[in-house]
Amino acid sequence: RISWISDIIVVVSPENIETMKSIVEKYDHKRVMIVKGGITRHRSIFNGLKVFAENEFSNHLLQKPEVVIIHDAVRPFVEEDILSKVVMAAKEHGAAGAIRPLVSTVIASAADGCLDHSLERARYRASEMPQAFLFDIIYEAYQQCTDYDLDYGTECLHLALKYCKTNAKLVEGTADLWKVTYKRDLYAAESIIKDNLSQQVCVITDVKEGVAQVGFLLHESLKSQIKVEAISIPLSKNDSHLQNIFSGQCYNFICINDKKCAIQESQQLVDMLEKSHISLLYPVVLILVHLHISENTSFSIGMEELTRIKKFATEEKKKNILIYGLLIQYKVCNYF
Repeated sequence: RISWISDIIVVVSPENIETMKSIVEKYDHKRVMIVKGGITRHRSIFNGLKVFAENEFSNHLLQKPEVVIIHDAVRPFVEEDILSKVVMAAKEHGAAGAIRPLVSTVIASAADGCLDHSLERARYRASEMPQAFLFDIIYEAYQQCTDYDLDYGTECLHLALKYCKTNAKLVEGTADLWKVTYKRDLYAAESIIKDNLSQQVCVITDVKEGVAQVGFLLHESLKSQIKVEAISIPLSKNDSHLQNIFSGQCYNFICINDKKCAIQESQQLVDMLEKSHISLLYPVVLILVHLHISENTSFSIGMEELTRIKKFATEEKKKNILIYGLLIQYKVCNYF
């Protein structure tokens, strides 16, 4: 989703390579290359860097980047803004990394298991990811590493300082850089994802005045609670603005029209959602609101419409698109 990143190297333990390949294929990732990891963190990172410089990768050697970003998969919520900040800092200083304040005091124990000393928490920071480096600096640092560094070291910024005399610029990170380490963290991560997905909705209406007015009123009532994008277009039109929303981070849609048989247009909208591939990662919620305006509204017609929506929703659920139907019927009364 970040266009300015040209290549993504995923370093994976040997026993998980086939699983990762299936994930890359399933989600149709175009810029991802999988590399076998080492037995330690630094050996794995070094294997990933070699893709840009070593003869053993000559069959698929990638163009050497000016700046390389190193990130942990256990920090899944990194935002583009912090990536951009560490990259720009690395271009200027040679190396950069995200930091966060310490939330606990660090202490050292003596040989007898008693307190030896503690650190003044205000003077120290927790080193986080992402970190960014000029490629030549970090690659040279790894080439000079000792086996002890590769087997027991953890801090990439320290290697750049130790072997290339490069003082890293420290960039204040955001609270969402925390690591998914324990099982309980998975539940927290799931809650964050669900909360983020519920914070934005796109309201799509037909261009007819009555329908567009309903969409406007819905937008006005929701905008104080969540982010709302409102679009009024002929639903049969392949609108570029709508495509941009599909390719973004919106997973909730409300479609309003006034046709008695709107399944065809709803299908066109679902087809556009499928082509955008957003439902591969997370479920998409689509609420179809059909307005029936008539002088003689038939209850049986409404039930037929709802039955069609239910059947349509059952089929689309298999594609991770959750469809809900709302049929609003009202009768126009003429007074003389």
